[in-house]
Amino acid sequence: MSSKIRITTDAAPAPAHVFSQGVRKGPIVQVSGQGPVDPASGEYLHPGDVAAQTTRVLENVKAIVEASGASFDDVVMLRVYLTKADDFPLMNEAYGAFVTAHSPSGVLPSRTTVFTGLPNPKMLVEIDALAVVDPA
Repeated sequence: MSSKIRITTDAAPAPAHVFSQGVRKGPIVQVSGQGPVDPASGEYLHPGDVAAQTTRVLENVKAIVEASGASFDDVVMLRVYLTKADDFPLMNEAYGAFVTAHSPSGVLPSRTTVFTGLPNPKMLVEIDALAVVDPA
């Protein structure tokens, strides 16, 4: 039975609460929800700009996925949490550009989008990920 491994990287923001950036168990990698936070400064970026926040969030997700030994192309599911339904078109455009550019297999991850409140009022979007790593 494989053990559970905490994933950490300086290329994504440190958790602000009591959780891991990501966890790997066997071939499964779960990335905790990421916000539009600069990994170096811990500052929330791009206030009011959901497209720029979406790109920053996906960069954070990608960094954690890669720290686990996987690639973004190994992501099978992304869950997007938006604070405003009106932001969906701009989020979707930025999301599509990023995901397409980082999925060389051409198989895009599955996705769920939910409209909800988020823990920090500066956050317009939060995204988590599930990846499955092929055995070596």
